[in-house]
This record gives sequence, structure tokens and C-alpha cells, in this order.
Amino acid sequence: MIPHRLLALCGVMCSVGVVWTGVLIAALLAGVRLVPSVVAVLVAAALALPGVIAGVLGNRWYYRTTSPRRAWSLTSWVPPHVPHWASMLAGALFFGFWLAVVVAFAGLNGNAEMRDGQYVLDHNGRITVITQADYQRQLDHEQQISLGVLGALAVGGTFMTGAVLTHHAAPEPTHTQSAGLPLA
Repeated sequence: MIPHRLLALCGVMCSVGVVWTGVLIAALLAGVRLVPSVVAVLVAAALALPGVIAGVLGNRWYYRTTSPRRAWSLTSWVPPHVPHWASMLAGALFFGFWLAVVVAFAGLNGNAEMRDGQYVLDHNGRITVITQADYQRQLDHEQQISLGVLGALAVGGTFMTGAVLTHHAAPEPTHTQSAGLPLA
């Protein structure tokens, strides 16, 4: 079992990770890089990953679930005591981070690696001159992809740790929900 305080700390870290990645992605979309890419991604990973791991382990230990009975039923994926508005909010935030990743992928134009920041070989082997602004925009897209993935993980970690932390007040599962049943 994961100690309650450690689980709460991991949940708070994931919540801060959601805000951290969301603010940085919004700034990148506005054309401003608030912190260098390495710092942004390392801080986001340090905030999100412990909570994701704790959430997965906690949910596995508390609910001992196997795969859901109905793949497209929301209630089969969400623990029975979690309000539907919370799961819908988590889903909307997850979708927002996923959309940020897709938008960044769509904006990528080849490889951002350049020699001396001045030129890059294109797919035909020709040297193409690009501006420093184009290069920075490519790096911003790469940072946005990394932050989007880590933000989506942080949303999941926040949701899972929150589900485990509120488990003590959970009602008994109904016959249509898999939560709380032992593994077969």
C-alpha cells in the first residue's frame, strides 16, 4: 500500500504539473518561450511521473480491476465513487493536451537540427537556408509536443491519485462495475 501522505503529495505534484504544462503550452501558442526547453520538460516530468506511477499502483491495489466489461462505457473505466463531472473534466483536459500535441505535430516542418543554426539538408540532399525564427518555431513545436504528452500524463495521474485518495468514502460497487472485485 502507498502511504496516504505520499499519495496526496503525488496528486498535488501532478496537479501542479497540469498547470505548469498548460501555462507553458499556452505561452508557446502565444509565441513566448517562458523557460528553456530542457528546464520545462524536466520540471514537467518531475512533477507528473511520480504521481502517474503512484496513481497506477494505487488504483491497481485498491480496485484490483481487470479490463472493463464494456470498452465504451464511461462507468466501466471510472471508479464508482468518482463523480461524473470529475471524469468529464479530466477527459476534457486530457483531450486539450492531446490536441496541443496534434497541433504541434502539424506545425513541424522537417527536422529542427541545423548546422550552426543557419542551414539544413532537405529530403533531396539540397542545402536550404532557413531563418533563426523558423528554427525557434520548430524548437517550440518540439517543446509543445513534449509538454503535451507530460500534461496528459499529469491529468491521468491527478485523476487516479484523486480516485484512490477519495476511496475511503466510496460506496460498494454495483453489479455492473468492476471496481473492488478481486482478480479472477
